[in-house]
Amino acid sequence: MHFKYLFLCLIFFSFQSNSQILEEKKNFRAADSLLKEPSFSVHKDNYFLTGVPLDEPIDRNSADVKYQISFKLRLKSKPLWGGFFPYLMYTQKAFWDIYASSKPFSEINFNPGVAVVRPFYLKGGRLTYGTISLEHESNGRDSIYSRTWNMLAFSLKSQISPRWIVGLRGWIPIVDKEDNPELTKYVGYGEASATYQIQPGRWSADILFRKGSGLINYGSLQTQLNWRPYKNENYYLTLQWFIGYTESLIDYQEHKNMIRIGFTIKPENMGIF
Repeated sequence: MHFKYLFLCLIFFSFQSNSQILEEKKNFRAADSLLKEPSFSVHKDNYFLTGVPLDEPIDRNSADVKYQISFKLRLKSKPLWGGFFPYLMYTQKAFWDIYASSKPFSEINFNPGVAVVRPFYLKGGRLTYGTISLEHESNGRDSIYSRTWNMLAFSLKSQISPRWIVGLRGWIPIVDKEDNPELTKYVGYGEASATYQIQPGRWSADILFRKGSGLINYGSLQTQLNWRPYKNENYYLTLQWFIGYTESLIDYQEHKNMIRIGFTIKPENMGIF
């Protein structure tokens, strides 16, 4: 009988040990999805787009160029406590009235931040990134033209199938209400995103929905159709449609309806959020 119990215990501990080894390998593969990227890499989409409004007359003052530069820096190749990897991030989005006579920049928004990212697998082997970030966004101006806010954000982004990537992100906004009255009504408290590979390596579609805190009127929707002309090159031809509020900070209370076309450089992998 003692040998029988000893044999059962050995089987149990062997199973537990194998489970731990498999779990460690799985966690390593999840972390490796971040480590196979260069430490300095694309964060959000980098793009250069030009377009026109869909809800007002098209002229030299209503057509524009919108471009975005975004990158991230992984600070360590080994995780911190809890398996988190630390990052610095920076995104800059500009609106350029290139068709106007003096070609001024109507608005530039600056978005630096720090983040910690925890890669892991959900049930079914779905690679997922959990991220906590502290970010600042402003237009770098003063007086009545100043627009600024901060956020503590939490996000989950997951590759739920070979073709679908989905994300959920929520934040606690920290806003100077004197300079930015009712800004939280327009930026809201969260967003949802999805990417679908229509033809993997060639065609993809993105959608980003942000819900303002207002009951009906606030929020935004941005959709993109991307075509990759060369599989060995990481740039796309992009058709983008934006409708809603807070496309730029300076006009956060104005409703926009813009369609644009241009070039996009996307993250090599699914991006941390």
